[in-house]
Amino acid sequence: MAPPLAVEDRVRCGMVLAGSDRDVLLSLARRCEELGFDSLWMGDHVSFYVPILESLSLLAFLSAATERVSLGTSVYLLPLRRPAIAAKTVASVDVLSGGRLIFGIGVGGEFPPEYEACGVPLKERGSRTDEALEILRRLWREDGVEHRGRHFGFGPVTIAPKPAQPGGPPIWVGGRREPAFRRAGRLGDGYISHMTSPDGYRANLETMGRYAEEAGRRPEPFGTGAFLFTALDDEYEKALERAVGLLAGVYNQPPDRFRKVASDYCLIGRPEDILEQMRRFVAAGARHFVLSPLSDPTAFAETVGERILPQVPGLLG
Repeated sequence: MAPPLAVEDRVRCGMVLAGSDRDVLLSLARRCEELGFDSLWMGDHVSFYVPILESLSLLAFLSAATERVSLGTSVYLLPLRRPAIAAKTVASVDVLSGGRLIFGIGVGGEFPPEYEACGVPLKERGSRTDEALEILRRLWREDGVEHRGRHFGFGPVTIAPKPAQPGGPPIWVGGRREPAFRRAGRLGDGYISHMTSPDGYRANLETMGRYAEEAGRRPEPFGTGAFLFTALDDEYEKALERAVGLLAGVYNQPPDRFRKVASDYCLIGRPEDILEQMRRFVAAGARHFVLSPLSDPTAFAETVGERILPQVPGLLG
């Protein structure tokens, strides 16, 4: 019997855009599309240690500057929003982008003040997400939706227009713990990893496959994304030190806590080193790389476009 979660037979590569300079973001998005990237991605927080734009607003903005690339959230903190509002916003972005959205979702939790600011108990983030996923899909597919659940109750309401992609954009579930793997296996259209080694990635997919079988899912396509902080340099140690320093700043932690994290869970070194590390993730089941640059993003995009993207299709071997 075919596995319930079927991965693609093609490898793709995207890049995370960050910052808040309008002109830089526009120029970089257009250049990434010219260089041959398959997708552009945005992180998401309501409030965080560093400034960050709201992800779906930015994707809607960039959808008008691009035509081909997929646009993804990596990842949208779904429990911070009412599901009907999230469904409306996602549907609008999918329409405006011509059906190019990949809706990566997660529960977050590493910055508790944003949960308090949104009036959402941190301990409820998982159950709210599970309930919201059911609501999103119904609102994208049905009219006159009524819902009475543990956290949300409403109806009948209709979201219109519906997303450009029939049934809504694919929902890729992010996370590093068992509840996220259960959510992805039972409810997700894909998985996007974070701070995971190739061996861990393989084990996570196996866990999701078991949950999918338990849920009685029929064999269907399943996206396998790998979000990877990436430090390019002509020397491994120089790249590693930069990765440690930048990650410590992003997560407001002492640098010594991130040296092992960076060496185990990030892509580090020369382009040829990066490609070899990517090959290990492909062998573990990853098919869509989401590279988050730990250096100047414009220079990073140019180097990846010239020396890495042409080799990506061959990683499947």
